[in-house]
Amino acid sequence: MTDALVDIRDAHKTYETGSVAVRAVRGVSCRIDRGEFVAITGASGSGKSTFMHLLGCLDRLTSGTYHLERRDVGRLNRRELAALRNRRIGFVFQSFNLLSRTSIVDNVALPLTYQGVGRRERRRRATEMLERVGLADRLHHHSNQLSGGQQQRVAVARALVTRAPLILADEPTGNLDSTTSQEIMNLFTSLNRDEQVCIVVVTHESEIAAYAARHIVFKDGLIVTDEPTADKGAADASREAVLAS
Repeated sequence: MTDALVDIRDAHKTYETGSVAVRAVRGVSCRIDRGEFVAITGASGSGKSTFMHLLGCLDRLTSGTYHLERRDVGRLNRRELAALRNRRIGFVFQSFNLLSRTSIVDNVALPLTYQGVGRRERRRRATEMLERVGLADRLHHHSNQLSGGQQQRVAVARALVTRAPLILADEPTGNLDSTTSQEIMNLFTSLNRDEQVCIVVVTHESEIAAYAARHIVFKDGLIVTDEPTADKGAADASREAVLAS
């Protein structure tokens, strides 16, 4: 058995709201291997977003353990956590989170600045990633000059530029129309297949979850389903037919 990329055991996350304790995640255990494509779904308040924050080291467990690439996340201090996020995790959000007054090549290069990578190398790698997502002709445009789908492609390039093994995408198609959503999910599928990047997508849309090979469902802070995506082969064949037409 290969080493897990993500290994969470008996994870609990409780928020104290006044005198009320909200148990957002309640004893979850989950292993995600390198190169997997996972969709996480669940109703509002089910715990899926909290779980995503825990995966991304944006929040800490109340109890339990989380190992990312065999590193015990619970033992890291704030500076070590920030470095781990920067180097080992890429984030794609619903709202893109791009700097509007900065060129997209500099937007993509930004995470490398925090790593101390030199300017020439930053721009080379950012350009390479923008070419990979089909935006080679937009390098010096600003985000407000791009469509929503193009802005999300920039966000994907920014997530990939550090060569992180784990990409976390939180409702990445939430602000996009159906056609553009399909384009972004096809891009994720291609990156997962060709680059072996592990992608975890949180979504409330069953059509988006169908792109993943594995489907995890949360309810009341617990994982209630964790299994291969139903009819994924048929869904993939259907998408391939559309793309070929």
